[in-house]
Amino acid sequence: MLNRRKESRVIYPVDLHAHTVASTHAYSTVREYFTEAAEKGITLFAITDHGPEMADGPHPWHFANMPVLPRMINGAGLLYGIEANIKNQAGETDCTDKMAQQLDIILAGFHEPVLQPQGQAANTEAMIATIRSGKVQIITHPGNPKYPLDIHAVVQAAKECNVALEMNNSSFLHSRAGSEKNCRAIAEAVRDHGGWISLGSDSHYAGYLGNFKRVVTMLREIEFPEARTLNAPPRRVLDFLESHGRPPIPEFAGL
Repeated sequence: MLNRRKESRVIYPVDLHAHTVASTHAYSTVREYFTEAAEKGITLFAITDHGPEMADGPHPWHFANMPVLPRMINGAGLLYGIEANIKNQAGETDCTDKMAQQLDIILAGFHEPVLQPQGQAANTEAMIATIRSGKVQIITHPGNPKYPLDIHAVVQAAKECNVALEMNNSSFLHSRAGSEKNCRAIAEAVRDHGGWISLGSDSHYAGYLGNFKRVVTMLREIEFPEARTLNAPPRRVLDFLESHGRPPIPEFAGL
């Protein structure tokens, strides 16, 4: 077991995108994620199940009740989160203000069951409206080729609003085929013009928690500055969330 733990240590100690059995196309429990985090040396991770307008998304009560979950187990900390669905070109999501009050981190992205691709201009309008809403901290998998974007306009808006654009490792593996070219272009634009990149495993099984290998390879190839990657050290993402008006989390004072 000790050898296994040593071999499975992750590159970055923070994962900001993971799904549990509450999203019924995922396969692991919160407890299993805590166990995986402790084994891999992940010190902070976010549970971000799909918003309630996704076909298999949990009820709004799931998000409102997240504070019953422990903050820390075996040295791993938990952020209460959601991957909300962008609903329209006005940038509205299915994370209500009531739900948001109980959460630490709000991710939002395009998902076909909620909003079908609308073409580049409309997709860009919807994403920028979401960024400018002040209600979202991270945009998930913006490199999805089904939703073409004006990349430079999105990156500029994200920089101005202090919103991170996600590099989603699952997009390089088995979801959203063809994303890598767009992800690289987005990362290059953030590198050149400023802003934040976040890393998300988009894990639907606990064993993938902290897996950013494909994304990290790409970021190294383009010489992306690590200082503008949210996921290391943990304090960086906590300060980022506080800059969005999220209250400090006492249990994480030592991170």
